[in-house]
Amino acid sequence: MMDTQQKLDILSRDAQYDLSCACGTKNPAEHRRQSGDGSSWLYPVTTASGGAGIMLKTLMGNRCSNDCRYCPLRANQDFRPAALGAAEIASFFYDLQKRRLLIGIFLSSAVLSTPDKTMQLLIDAAKILRTQYRYRGFIHLKIIPGCSLSAIDEALLYASALSLNIEVPSADHFCQLSATQDYGRDIMERLRYIASQTAVGTRHEHVGVSSQFIVGASDEDDRQILSAVNDLYGTMGISRVYYSAYQRGLGERGIPGEQGRVIEPDLFGNETSSAPLVREHRLYQADWLLRVYGFAYEELPFTQDGNLSREKDPKQLWAEANPARFPLSVNRASREELLRVPGIGPTWAKRIVSLRREGRISSLSAIGFPSSLGGKASRYLTL
Repeated sequence: MMDTQQKLDILSRDAQYDLSCACGTKNPAEHRRQSGDGSSWLYPVTTASGGAGIMLKTLMGNRCSNDCRYCPLRANQDFRPAALGAAEIASFFYDLQKRRLLIGIFLSSAVLSTPDKTMQLLIDAAKILRTQYRYRGFIHLKIIPGCSLSAIDEALLYASALSLNIEVPSADHFCQLSATQDYGRDIMERLRYIASQTAVGTRHEHVGVSSQFIVGASDEDDRQILSAVNDLYGTMGISRVYYSAYQRGLGERGIPGEQGRVIEPDLFGNETSSAPLVREHRLYQADWLLRVYGFAYEELPFTQDGNLSREKDPKQLWAEANPARFPLSVNRASREELLRVPGIGPTWAKRIVSLRREGRISSLSAIGFPSSLGGKASRYLTL
């Protein structure tokens, strides 16, 4: 009989493709890396403030009743099943976080029997932490597609954040991947309900809401993904979207993601080039343009086939396509204009604006750009 740690070793490994608590703006392999101490359930994450932390991340169970063809845990697969009880994981986490600094817990699950039974298991674990152990830290709960609205209401009572994975940009793509779920009813209607219950001015406005795409499981292009993302951020008010590159060989043969494998030059120094991870990285970069840098969806530079360039980041391509917008005066440009300069992000834009309050900037070196950034940004700046 397995103890809790042995179960976690299995279930956390099965949770590795759910990235709704990680950041993918740098090396795309970074947010899949284990903690390094043999505890794969301790997961490095990037916090909302940009810092780093460790979170306990696991599934509650891995024997799924759904048939999602891209998922290695889909029904009727041969793997070692494991499941945690609500009180079991709550007790383990509470004891663990007293011994070392953790920023919270991320609980997800395969669909165990029915969506509502699975949701109740997740909710019960969070409830025990909040009421029995008086835990006031971060709890992220995964919403199971197709669960009742009352289950979502109860999850909102205990969670710091909720996520429901959209997976693909449309019902047409989803129907290629699953016959046991209805995209409109089980995913989109639930996402809209969560968004309505967490909107500004509501009781649960403090609860963060995120979603995730499985990039490359279907035959969608980047334009379709980012169009859906733009709607999630704009119309629905979702706070964050994540992207998980589909890992070929894990899914069922015959789905679009299993048809061929293209190897492209690797951008990150990995020994094995991986086109899916490069694509994931570019989507994160475009996502930041929409969510942080003030770009409109219509400004994103897509190739003729509807995808983002694999060779250059989208912000660089936009700048090259808009030479009339540059150079910008570091002494007069607004923060919003500075954010459009390749190499300048929110931190450096804020620093430039702050330096100007102290007096006129007389040289680019006075800004303090690191050498790698200074050369890139200086081509677009003037005094």
